[in-house]
Amino acid sequence: MSEALTLEEMAPALRALRFIAVECAHLPAPFVHLSPVDGARVELSLHDVDLSGDTFNVFEMWREALGMASGAVTFRVQANGRTRVLRVTGPYGGAEVMLTAYATDPAAAVTMAGGAA
Repeated sequence: MSEALTLEEMAPALRALRFIAVECAHLPAPFVHLSPVDGARVELSLHDVDLSGDTFNVFEMWREALGMASGAVTFRVQANGRTRVLRVTGPYGGAEVMLTAYATDPAAAVTMAGGAA
């Protein structure tokens, strides 16, 4: 395992997070992850903002605010088709920012809640 970085070595990620907090303050708050191993990376994730599928709309608002290309977005499905995932990675504020959205498939959400799929 690598040695953990100092906060000074994490300056690129911390600076980018500060820019994000100022420039994107109007957006719904994501989960934020900073790694003490990679001081130039910020991970933002959105988890089921709501079951209507709005998580992907919020992802698009974030993607646009961060200036990331729509063509760079990847889509995948996990959890036996129950969870849809959008992801994009790009530079922002001197760091690499990875934005990920996880949304429960609406049909799976109904099934898990005890309704008909």
